[in-house]
Amino acid sequence: MKPPPFAYHRASSLDEALSLAEEAGEDAKFIAGGQSLMPLLALRMSRPSHLVDINRLPGLGGVRIEDGGLRVGALVRHATLERCPELDGPWRALREAAGLIGHYPIRLRGTFGGSLAHADPSSELPVVSTALRATLVARSLSGEREIPVSELFAGPLMTVLEQGELLVEARFPAPDPQTRSVFEEFSPRAGDFAFASAAVVLATDGDGRVRHAHIALGGVAAVPVRAREAEVALEGKALTGGVAMEAARIAAASCDPSGDAHASPAYRKELVAVLVERALTRLREER
Repeated sequence: MKPPPFAYHRASSLDEALSLAEEAGEDAKFIAGGQSLMPLLALRMSRPSHLVDINRLPGLGGVRIEDGGLRVGALVRHATLERCPELDGPWRALREAAGLIGHYPIRLRGTFGGSLAHADPSSELPVVSTALRATLVARSLSGEREIPVSELFAGPLMTVLEQGELLVEARFPAPDPQTRSVFEEFSPRAGDFAFASAAVVLATDGDGRVRHAHIALGGVAAVPVRAREAEVALEGKALTGGVAMEAARIAAASCDPSGDAHASPAYRKELVAVLVERALTRLREER
């Protein structure tokens, strides 16, 4: 099916992009990689009257460590994240998740900001950003505001971004010493949407005991969710196989996924237990 007709504008600066979106009104959409938007247009699930191309905007394509924290521009491509040497240790989950998005041609075009703004419940980067407690920076003609990732997602394919507002950057706080992160997901084939996913961030002390843990789950609710009871179960304990298994069981018990033609609720719960235990086992064995 062909997309509906629309006007196309290519912006050369952030101010121009925001002005074009403001002038076009509520039916305008920003487009960068287009890997999510174009299929929606083809299926007539989205009918914008204007598309504002932001691919040429300067300053939104960088990944850098600053004051111990991480800053990722909205136009950073998935393939860049996948190959980024800075994304190790506390940030490794970002690199691992990016490498699992679709297929390589998709990762060459798809953008970090686009993935978050699209807000697909099974998407990888919203889950990792939730575990890493990102703060998203949004710009509009009215100014700039910061949105905690826990407040960004309003439902499937919905965010709290307002009309004419554009995500420009994600800021991840400086991690505690000895913090590491990993990402796990299950899909029937490489490149398919995941039935469930888990991002685990773990900080340990000198004796190997867990100081704090952040566990985010994808594909089991309308938005990424934190497995907070499982996080509490890990705190203060040495990460043994038994502790990992119990935390995984708690994570699975705490979520309430829906079923569909691909996976039942019980199956998704079992996947959560397997994925969380697998992530914790990797962190234990690699310490």
